[in-house]
Amino acid sequence: MKTKAVRIYGKKDLRLEEFELPDLKDDEILASVISDSICMSSHKAAIQGADHKRVPDDIHINPTIIGHEFAGVILHVGKKWKHKFKAGQKFSIQPAMNQMGTLNAPGYSYRFIGGDATHIIIPPIVMEADCLLAYDGEAYFPASLSEPMSCIIGAFHASYHIPPGTYVHNMGIRKGGKMAILAGVGPMGLGAIDYALHQERKPGLLAVTDIDDNRLARASAIFTEEHAHKVGVKLLFVNTGKMKDPVRYLRDITGGEGFDDVFVFAPVKPVIELGDSILGFDGCLNFFAGPVNPEFKAEFNFYNVHYAFTHIVGTSGGNTDDMRESLKLMGEGKINPAIMITHIGGLDAVVDTTINLPQIPGGKKLIYTNISMPLTAISMLGELGKKDPFYAGLHKIVSENDFIWSLEAEKYLLANAKPI
Repeated sequence: MKTKAVRIYGKKDLRLEEFELPDLKDDEILASVISDSICMSSHKAAIQGADHKRVPDDIHINPTIIGHEFAGVILHVGKKWKHKFKAGQKFSIQPAMNQMGTLNAPGYSYRFIGGDATHIIIPPIVMEADCLLAYDGEAYFPASLSEPMSCIIGAFHASYHIPPGTYVHNMGIRKGGKMAILAGVGPMGLGAIDYALHQERKPGLLAVTDIDDNRLARASAIFTEEHAHKVGVKLLFVNTGKMKDPVRYLRDITGGEGFDDVFVFAPVKPVIELGDSILGFDGCLNFFAGPVNPEFKAEFNFYNVHYAFTHIVGTSGGNTDDMRESLKLMGEGKINPAIMITHIGGLDAVVDTTINLPQIPGGKKLIYTNISMPLTAISMLGELGKKDPFYAGLHKIVSENDFIWSLEAEKYLLANAKPI
């Protein structure tokens, strides 16, 4: 079977190509990819090429398929896995397989599996790691976004606190405590707000900072203070870029005690140092956003580490249990990852989008891999619709849903967009 896919050959060398997949083996699964959301981690891989820890050294000869936040449908199951999977079944994949001795992951390391493809072969290692997850939802895009949501969930679980006088690490954010999410109104920050408000282990106070008024306004419209109050959380949005002394302001809203949990959603030195400065006793700083520069550094107050027991953790991805929790919360309607999506496009938009991702404003860029479509902001569909009835129809659907992506929008797109 032929597939069309975006493959990486080297630094900033991504190519959309059509090629033949090998014959399916008894321990493999053939699948069609429907959607993939583009992650900053894919941008980092595109920039670093073979220098990236998950990308093989020989990609100039054996290129790999990029994209790791994907969902689709199983087409054929090798006989080894027929007891567990079947043709026609929808799926999502947890790329962080956490196999001992390897960092290999779909979307980075393999020639025939990745999210930015029309068809893929799922190798046995994915099933052996229990990372091929059945998905029962009607829309595909939530399953694509279950992977980034699992990263957020994993970060919340990785934070910890130590009761005074003990050496016990109580895992998870402090229930009913004070939490700050810094640089927190990008796509992943929005997902973190959603999870913080709607999971069982909620903070009592949640302060979300950024330096962009437009992004803060969108976030505060999606997550109102009134709604947060109803679920038991005091929610504040703060523009620290307009403050002479953001440390004092943020500490003051905690009553001077500082925050129990601080999440840093941008790999920016001043943001990390702000997070350190607002930690309270036994405060945990979670450095969520991975830097591109392997020499990236920031200062940390070690006086407070010693006397106030402050500490830092970092997480890179979630695990399979985190992904299952993500899918469960979506299925129960408790979280809505569609709020993260600001752009949509087809497979032919992947190369430019991935390489230039930091320069493209907005949130998540969602790709439908079997269509041809330039990357398009949801907010621009109305303007494009003045000349093109396809965009006009899509604009009508999203405008009636507060410009949030939906099952109806996905169905319309898949039925009416130009095939790739």
